[in-house]
Amino acid sequence: MDGMSSGLVVDFAHEPDQLFTVDSPAFQAHSELYDHPASYQPRIGRTRQFTLSNAISCTGIGLHSGHPVTLTLRPATEDTGIVFRRVDLGLDMPARFDRVVDTRLCTMLAPADHPEARVATVEHVMAALSACGVDNVLVELDGPEVPVLDGSSAPFVFLIDCAGRTEQASMRTVIEILKPVRVEDNGAFAELRPSHAPGLSMSMSIAFSAPAIGRQAYTMRLSERGFRAEIADCRTFTLRSEIEALRTAGLARGGSLDNAVVVDGETVLNPAGLRRPDEFVRHKMLDAIGDLALAGHPLRGAFIGNRSGHGLNNRLLHALLGDRSAWRLSGRAVADQPAVQAVA
Repeated sequence: MDGMSSGLVVDFAHEPDQLFTVDSPAFQAHSELYDHPASYQPRIGRTRQFTLSNAISCTGIGLHSGHPVTLTLRPATEDTGIVFRRVDLGLDMPARFDRVVDTRLCTMLAPADHPEARVATVEHVMAALSACGVDNVLVELDGPEVPVLDGSSAPFVFLIDCAGRTEQASMRTVIEILKPVRVEDNGAFAELRPSHAPGLSMSMSIAFSAPAIGRQAYTMRLSERGFRAEIADCRTFTLRSEIEALRTAGLARGGSLDNAVVVDGETVLNPAGLRRPDEFVRHKMLDAIGDLALAGHPLRGAFIGNRSGHGLNNRLLHALLGDRSAWRLSGRAVADQPAVQAVA
């Protein structure tokens, strides 16, 4: 934490009554995660770019590595986008779909020329930044994985609120879907369609053999207010029968009932139960929001996913942005727009 005395420090490794030390007035404006002041206004749909007003840090455990990690969100200049920085390696990588190198149970990024500089489990923080309309941020990490915190996006929304948001001069660019694009895998699919409505509508359906999950579906038009109220606090989940195999494969080593929902047949093993009856499908939608944010700009259209996970979500972006007739950029002068293209 050296050199962070002018920022915000949140330590999620401690109990709630020891949760944070804050030395910025930005925190005073934030009372409760979902209780907004009268000045609250959603960011999704705004035409100008936003960054954070202050830097903020948190510490936690990597879901899959099991190792402690410190994350710092820092303001960034216009048109930077979201950039992950491995401060222990001195390497940066843009949060882009064509930097995804692994999608087993999480979305992992790595630079093409430095595959060892990976950053895993980016989807929850990406969902929070995207849904809260934060365009330009430097995400610093001192290890190979974003901390899992409570297994949802709610702690990252909290960090964003503590840090505050600053409007920037440049206009926001939007990727508008012009024709349907679909990818499939063994009955599962992910699809993007055009829409005349602003923003992105989301529909997700899932089917699991475990009776505690079963078949669930959820639909919403993505907005900051809707994300905060309906999606952000929905946690990642797993089946008890799969935990040993996951750990043997080097995954889920930091998982616990504090940061994941664990299901055993008809039973949810977490003592406090579920936050919502359909928390499972809502978390899958949260993951999709984070994965689609790797397009590099907000999407305008309709997303439909059936049993879609990180792999299909990433394949969908490759299919979309690899077909120049399927999309166009809007929201600023064409000559000023950064390039969006797939990199082999």
